[in-house]
Amino acid sequence: MKVEIYSDVACPWCYIGKRRFERALAAFPGAGEVEVVYRPYQLDPAAAATARPLMDALKEKFGPGAASMAGNVAQAARGEGISMDFERALAANTLAAHRLLRLAEHEYGAPVQHALKEQLFEAHFARGADIGDPALLTDLAVTAGMDAERVRGYLASDEGLAEVKGEIRGARQLGITAVPTFVFEGRYGVQGAQPASAFLQVFETVARDSAAPQPGTDACGDGSCAV
Repeated sequence: MKVEIYSDVACPWCYIGKRRFERALAAFPGAGEVEVVYRPYQLDPAAAATARPLMDALKEKFGPGAASMAGNVAQAARGEGISMDFERALAANTLAAHRLLRLAEHEYGAPVQHALKEQLFEAHFARGADIGDPALLTDLAVTAGMDAERVRGYLASDEGLAEVKGEIRGARQLGITAVPTFVFEGRYGVQGAQPASAFLQVFETVARDSAAPQPGTDACGDGSCAV
């Protein structure tokens, strides 16, 4: 079974959804036969290259309710063992991070890509790090198991840029307008940071129905980040 997860490093619900999904996967008897790949998506493709306080960006987008919204998300994150410090976090363009995740998948494999994704989320939401900074990205990549020189050269070039932009366009063409979105076997779509029990149910349903290719979509009104 293959699961493609469309998410953005700047999306808090993607971080929460990652934890819930992983909890469900750990409880699924067929976990050893599940391939999980992260796909790129940008909530704000026009984000400036220079990082700025995340709360400033949220207030511009959501108005005076931004602080309350951030508090609610941080509380949901704590329930999953995740620390989110919105006052410390920085808004940054995530394109370079997505390029690095692509390199991790193609040259190091899914486990390294997953480790890097976790590192990126933690750096962004808990440590107030600039996830657009090549030096930080290199440090995170090395921690995840990637070669420092390869990463530096890659980030200094345009390698993978066209491919990542193409994947982001492809996601929109598929009708993906909010993240996280989990696509099982290319035909079952689940949107939002669903409870682990819901993900487990989807795993079981897809496993049962894998011989009958009938597309379906599960959607939720919250627990996801829309454009």
